[in-house]
Amino acid sequence: MVNETTITEFFLLGFSDLPELQILYFVIFLSIYSAALVGNFLLILTVVQNPSLHSPMYFFLVNLSLSDACYISATVPKSMAISWTNSKLISFSGCVMQVFLVVTGAGTELTFLIAMAYDRYVAICHPLQYTVIMNRNTCVQMAAASWISSLINAVIHTANTFKLHFCRSKIKQFFCDIPQLLMISCSDITASVVVLLSETIVVGSFCFCCIITSYGFILSNVLKIKSAQARSKAFSTCIPHLTVFCLFLSTAMFSYMRPKSMSSGSMDLMAAVLYTILPPLLNPIIYSLRNKEIRVAMQKMSKKLFGFCLMI
Repeated sequence: MVNETTITEFFLLGFSDLPELQILYFVIFLSIYSAALVGNFLLILTVVQNPSLHSPMYFFLVNLSLSDACYISATVPKSMAISWTNSKLISFSGCVMQVFLVVTGAGTELTFLIAMAYDRYVAICHPLQYTVIMNRNTCVQMAAASWISSLINAVIHTANTFKLHFCRSKIKQFFCDIPQLLMISCSDITASVVVLLSETIVVGSFCFCCIITSYGFILSNVLKIKSAQARSKAFSTCIPHLTVFCLFLSTAMFSYMRPKSMSSGSMDLMAAVLYTILPPLLNPIIYSLRNKEIRVAMQKMSKKLFGFCLMI
């Protein structure tokens, strides 16, 4: 029998074994990580510094940006270290922490996107009751529920994964991903797979239904607006949110629900990049470029702090 207690570290998948390409990937990851952190923290600073943006919509956007900064920090720095040092090792405790942070980041991403969809629904479909429904206490409670539920969910999945015994140490992914960890376990993974698939289907379906229902009501109300300018403003606040949600949910569900027959190294790698790296990178870009209020506020803040206007 294999000594199942000897696995104290894992080997992650690098993007390349060629030194020249490793340097290239390090530069690419460094650029992506820097852009994501700068974009998200700039968005947070812009909202915090501008009282005119202290509304529920931007409150949830700040939480989403904070979540994105943590989410991308769970995977990209380790990938940069692998490309720079060519050491693909990650300790057992480091792998546990990475799984916990990735699941937490994915959970907060979903819950805050749903909260933002509900906010847009109330703002467009019930404008006269907006300040009553989306009051300060409600927003704080929704944000707290998002963070707490995501943390609890991460604890459950992390414990459910690492209660297993592992007889192999090579993970075919650039970070510790639950489906890949299940593949190298020598324990009976039936219960773990059932839990993972059940939650993915239930949560994914629930989130999808919430978003579709919200935007169904929003679309029907927007089409009733006679003013073309008002319709354009309403769509400009909704389309970026819907784009981000569809990209994130589709790639995440594909990664966690696809059968083993559809699994391949390059496909798994691409899907993981799409749902772990792209959303934190694109969220601040999409929301700042598509939102006039954010653009104007960023330009004013940059002129005040740096003496020049950002060209957004």
